[in-house]
Amino acid sequence: MDQNKDATTYEFLADDPKFNVKPVMISLIIGAFFAILNETLLNIALTTLKEQFLVSTATVQWMATGFLLVMGILTPISAVLLQSFTTRQMFMGTMTVFTIGTIICSFAPTFPILLTGRLLQAVGTGLLIPIIFNTFLLIFPPERRGVVMGMVGLVIMFAPAIGPTLSGIIVEHLGWRYLFITVIPFALFSIVFAYKFLRNVGEVTKPKIDILSIFLSTVGFGGIVLGFSFAGEGENGFLQPIVFLPIIIGAISIVVFTLRQLRLEEPLLDVRVFRYPMFSIALVLFIIIIMAMFSSEIILPMYMQGPLALSPATAGLILLPGALLNGLMSPVMGKLFDKYGPRKLIIPATVVLTGTMFTLSHVGIDTPLILIIVCYILLMVSVSAIMMPAQTNGLNQLPKRLYPHGTAIMNTLQPVSGAVGVSVFISIMTTRQTSYLNDSATPNDPLTMSQSLVEGVELVYLIAFGLSLLGMILSFFIKKASPGDIKDEVGSVGE
Repeated sequence: MDQNKDATTYEFLADDPKFNVKPVMISLIIGAFFAILNETLLNIALTTLKEQFLVSTATVQWMATGFLLVMGILTPISAVLLQSFTTRQMFMGTMTVFTIGTIICSFAPTFPILLTGRLLQAVGTGLLIPIIFNTFLLIFPPERRGVVMGMVGLVIMFAPAIGPTLSGIIVEHLGWRYLFITVIPFALFSIVFAYKFLRNVGEVTKPKIDILSIFLSTVGFGGIVLGFSFAGEGENGFLQPIVFLPIIIGAISIVVFTLRQLRLEEPLLDVRVFRYPMFSIALVLFIIIIMAMFSSEIILPMYMQGPLALSPATAGLILLPGALLNGLMSPVMGKLFDKYGPRKLIIPATVVLTGTMFTLSHVGIDTPLILIIVCYILLMVSVSAIMMPAQTNGLNQLPKRLYPHGTAIMNTLQPVSGAVGVSVFISIMTTRQTSYLNDSATPNDPLTMSQSLVEGVELVYLIAFGLSLLGMILSFFIKKASPGDIKDEVGSVGE
């Protein structure tokens, strides 16, 4: 790659005056925004699709479950793919697959064809985020990564956050097919732009591919996502064989997978990244944040449309200020991270998050709407102050050879954490709701039914409060990963 030879004297390409960073960033961010937007863009349209194609609720749910499942399977493999193909090959390949899937969805005459297109979209989305993280880690030095990762955070958090609101408007005024049709021009533009401007970064090392590791990874992460995704169906929750068997098989496969990676010279996913304490802490905080955010995006609308008797459109609009602020604050948090380090952002943010979860654990039938709006705003702003700064600080501590593995692990856990968080919290809420109704003398009374949902929501947020409290305790152990930590060895934690 002759383009890279000009920059051999520079440790990071951003320091090379001949390297134009902006086209690379624009190429990656445009593609990622519309790919990630599709994670939640279809949520509100599921009822419409169910009626359109005359399928059951369990069947139409595969539009969401299948998406998470494919992402959970493919993302772990991204580490070896990033070392096997050039940046341009990876990006243009994944965007092409995503675009083909979007076109298929736009004109799908039957549900199986629609689902096929949706799964192709998931292939592109599952590989795009590791590409972006790995590319920016190779381009920018640690002291400049906060702002860049803040921009990535804007895409990762803002796109799925506005998905439900945007989806409701499009479905109501244009029809569900335009959820896909409107994305096609932007996806094509991203491919053309990348073809012209995107440069290759990093080295193509062509590592050996261990087929058994791929099999174990697929069964492991796929089994867990699949099992938890089925937990909300049926009356027995996690006691159903269709739920606990995939989870058990998945967990065993992940244990075997991990042990195998420690013995391989060229592991598919190098779990030695967990030897770096800032990375491990960042990962736990990341999981807590994803579970809190994903579950809130489902549970709060249910609460507002149930006990508070709001329309779906009104519920979506109430969540919009928090979603907008989350996206807008992410680049700001990146700048503050570069200037002040992680502690001054993450510690106060975990305190705010914990307080917000405690407040939401005391909602009721007569809770003022302004309190819900404020709580959701505080939730989403604290997410922006924790998620990307913690991720960036954790990745900063890794040596360059572990960048693909660190980004792959983090991005694998996004769909896994989302699936686990949503299914566990909804199962807890449903169980508490059922228990309340069974103990009530008037279970069919509308007021009793509303109160049962309130009881379930309160219990969910009480557990979320406990998780947030754990995150707050962990935040006090965070230290800034100094440039000395990114040597090709395990050094001190940092300053």
